[in-house]
Amino acid sequence: MRKNCTTPEKILLFCLAWSVFAGPALAADKLTRISDNVYAYVDTKQSSKDNSFGANAGIIIGRDGIAVIDTLVSAKEAKRFIKAIKGVSRKPIKYVINTHFHLDHVFGNAEFVKLGAVVIGQENCTQAMARTAETTLKNSGQYGLTPQDMKGTTIAYPVLSYTDRLTIDLGGQIVELRHARPSHTDGDTLVFLPDKKVLFAGDILFTDYHPFLAEGNIEEWRGELDGLQAMDVEVIIPGHGPLSGKKDLAEMRQYLLQFDQQAKALATQGGDPQALAAEMLKTLPPRAESAWLVNANLKMRYLTK
Repeated sequence: MRKNCTTPEKILLFCLAWSVFAGPALAADKLTRISDNVYAYVDTKQSSKDNSFGANAGIIIGRDGIAVIDTLVSAKEAKRFIKAIKGVSRKPIKYVINTHFHLDHVFGNAEFVKLGAVVIGQENCTQAMARTAETTLKNSGQYGLTPQDMKGTTIAYPVLSYTDRLTIDLGGQIVELRHARPSHTDGDTLVFLPDKKVLFAGDILFTDYHPFLAEGNIEEWRGELDGLQAMDVEVIIPGHGPLSGKKDLAEMRQYLLQFDQQAKALATQGGDPQALAAEMLKTLPPRAESAWLVNANLKMRYLTK
């Protein structure tokens, strides 16, 4: 197995595969109320390039303004999100928090910057965006994203980076940003509201979605999921999927363990990735969305020399 690294080529394969194999788009059409001042897009069905590949995004509203968690895949999708936000609150959008650097979570940043928002990212996330974002946008046609899909999309990088932790006061609402252990990427941010016991987990948690594993550190990821079990959290917004809880953390951990063990065993046998993926799907825990990613993960992580 090749050592994991972040490259534009990996992201190209990831997004191209998603656009080819995903079904018709059914985007979440409204923000779900999580608490009296927290809302999120959750539980998108039939993920595809037309609904930001099923990425969730959310907002936290304080007395002084709003913090946005992730911005979807394009200017077009970000404008849809902004319209939904204005339907909930007319307070100023002060911050955008990027949970990690993947395009389905950050390519809408610029639309929020136009409104005066400050973009925040963990320093590894910021560095990864600097390495890959322009290339990813330039090659967006190869990812299945059309010029119409990406019309007006420009890259807006985090201008405020943090190392380990950062606390934001929105006025009567404290938001804690925590750098997770190397998991989905090495720059994942957890967004925690301790007073509400609400956690935005980003792509550390996929619920009812097969996860993207190619850039992940499986051992550390499982350790991070164990750490989240110990947090005083009741509601978790995953990076993809429906509202979740600690049961879903446990199921994600088991999925990672089982996938890694099976994939390593099958990789030593060689063979057609599609056939190997079909074999794995017979025994992997069933998930409704993104079964094609089993094949993509095998190719990118376990079968590449």
